[in-house]
Amino acid sequence: MKRSVALAAALLAGLTSIGSIPGAASADGPGYHDDRKGGDHHHGDEGAVFVQTNKAEGNTIKVYDRDEDGKLTKAGEYETGGLGGFTIGAPLDALASQGSLTYHRGLLFAVNAGSNTVTVFRVEGTGLHKLQVIWSGGLLPVSVAARGDLVYVLNAGGEGSVQGFELHKGRLSRIEDANRSLGLHNGNPPAFGTAPAQVKIDPDSEFVLVSTKAANVMFSYEIGRNGKLSRNPVISDAGNTPFGFTFDTDDSLLVTESGANAVSRFELEDDGALDQVGPSVPNGQQATCWIQRVGDYFFVANAGSSTISSYRVDDDGKLELVKNVAADTNGGSIDMTTSDGFLYVQNATAGNVQGYKVHEDGSLNLVTTVEGLPKFADGIGMEGIAAS
Repeated sequence: MKRSVALAAALLAGLTSIGSIPGAASADGPGYHDDRKGGDHHHGDEGAVFVQTNKAEGNTIKVYDRDEDGKLTKAGEYETGGLGGFTIGAPLDALASQGSLTYHRGLLFAVNAGSNTVTVFRVEGTGLHKLQVIWSGGLLPVSVAARGDLVYVLNAGGEGSVQGFELHKGRLSRIEDANRSLGLHNGNPPAFGTAPAQVKIDPDSEFVLVSTKAANVMFSYEIGRNGKLSRNPVISDAGNTPFGFTFDTDDSLLVTESGANAVSRFELEDDGALDQVGPSVPNGQQATCWIQRVGDYFFVANAGSSTISSYRVDDDGKLELVKNVAADTNGGSIDMTTSDGFLYVQNATAGNVQGYKVHEDGSLNLVTTVEGLPKFADGIGMEGIAAS
């Protein structure tokens, strides 16, 4: 199942030389978000949900106040100072990714795919204060991972790349030896199916992982001193079109296989390789791409069938399907987030966000719907959702 470091190096050597992408960053003006608890708030607290509009003429973040019952109300809209973007041939998710909007330690990170930048906001309740707009280190940024004082951005355009940043007092500074090409030989913008989908840091902050979709593999870069990345990644088979992923434990993760409409579980080995645990578990739906953990359950969004499926890992470590249709959203479900035991789903074709209460048995109860968000049309639409 797993490939050696030597094989990874050889593969990349055949694809492209790996190194830093030239260019200068421009700027304007430790702990982590625990998915198992559904956010940084205790039960009964209020919070906020943030939705990225990804508008081509000017990207914005819409903010919604969340009350203790999970209901959302409008609280404002903020310009990112950048432009929205798209991948070519996207069926309804313009950025073809998970994690394009990320909340971390009172900060919100938003990709501006159309202008190759990332915006950093300070979050104060339902208010956003723009701190910085910085070059993403590549073309068409689509996903952001943050843990402790390290932030990594996935760029989908061209060969694709990962760029690392150090976070200090709410501002990002580029880590010089933390830009790595993925060697994907795409155009800019890339085709939907060949664009990489997500970047994430493992819970022990030892590796940066990237899912590649059409290449059917995941890259694992070892994190070195001061956030530098290993020159060559370990490359592991990751099923049929790996898209979104999240961690189950510190050393195991669940990956959606959008080509097989299934979820698989993998162990993250000490060298960064992935070893599959048990068979993939299909759900019978269409376009299984995004995954979000809430408590003991994992929910996946099936964009093609506009449904949410639920999974869990039993006491023996076996991945099992709980419900193939835990919710029918009727809106082209894409990215999701969680806050205080609620699951919030972004529906691209309906132009809305739905909020569900997650019960102890994993069942979902619709508690709120907010309308008036950009609907997917002419190849572009909203994508990116996060919560405090």
